[in-house]
Order: sequence, then C-alpha cells, then structure tokens
Amino acid sequence: MSSRRDRTLLILDLDETLVHASSTPLDRAADFRVAHYHVYRRPHLDDFLTAVSATYDLAVWSSASDDYVKAVVANIFPNLDALQFVWGRSRATYRHIACTDDYVANAYDPEHFFYIKDLSKVRRRGWPLERVLIVDDTPEKCIRNYGNAIYPAPYEGSLQDEELPHLASYLETLRDVHNVRKVEKRRWRTLIPKSEK
Repeated sequence: MSSRRDRTLLILDLDETLVHASSTPLDRAADFRVAHYHVYRRPHLDDFLTAVSATYDLAVWSSASDDYVKAVVANIFPNLDALQFVWGRSRATYRHIACTDDYVANAYDPEHFFYIKDLSKVRRRGWPLERVLIVDDTPEKCIRNYGNAIYPAPYEGSLQDEELPHLASYLETLRDVHNVRKVEKRRWRTLIPKSEK
C-alpha cells in the first residue's frame, strides 16, 4: 500500500470502463485475447492511465473472475508494481439489493442480485474513504459507496469513444480535494472545464 497519503486512491473497473470484451469479435481484430474473449482497449487508454497515475494512486477492482482480471491487467498496465491492488470477483460481495435509490440508473426490477464493491474492504486496508474514488460504469456495483463513485458511459467497442479524455480532465479537478465524498459527481461531465471538452 502507498505511503503517499496525500494522494487519493483511484479504483478502476475493467469491463465496459477501460476495455470491452466479447466472446464474438467486433468488426476489427481484438487488441488482445483472454481465454475465449476478444478484448478491445478503450480509445485513449494509455494517455488516460499516464495522466491519472501522475496524481492518483491506482488500483483495479472488477467483478469478473480473478484469473480474467489478472490477465487483462497484465495487458493494459505497463507497470503492475504501481498498482495498489488488483482485485477480482473474490473480493466483491454477491448481494441482493432493492434498487430504489436515485443513484441507480438501471433500477427497473425491484429485486436484483449484484456483485457489490464494498469500499469498507478498502478502508480496512488503511485508506480513508474521504480519499477514495471508484470509477465503474455500473452504478449498482457501487451502491454502498455512491459518494465515492464516478460513472462513465459504458464502452462497447467504438473507436470514436471520447470518454477517457473527459474523465481524465474531470479527475484533474478533484486531485486536491481532501474529501471526495462531499463532491457531487453524478453530473461530472457538466463540470469538465470548457477548454477540455
């Protein structure tokens, strides 16, 4: 774990956040394969990781299988030692949640089961939640810690996707915030400096 307590921990999801994986290929060759999955890197991924690693401590937490997560991370992160942790499904909590919260965009059915990323596990490792951000395209997975969450649009393989440069610009505005939980993040795209759009 980092000794740089002045930096916020940025936890990144993988599927539909940093990459798109499919058992059937898109209309172009995959960037790499993991088992039977064709994996496509989100446009601007390298620039995004370079930008955020300059000001944040990074970690990965996906609800995919642990082996899959390790394989994808090995393909997209040039320096694995720079990551505070790499967690897969074994660290998530499979729970029933009643989705009545305004923060959950896809809550049509009142009963759901999801792998939840409970940040109390991160807090127990010494990270104060005021200094933790989690980026995940699925709000249900962050329902217990929505004050820490930033929800990018899901990535489904488009080469024209521009979400990561916008996200990097927004994260730059949070770099010196000492309690990220107090910052309203649901409409983060509207808070990007106009020169960055």
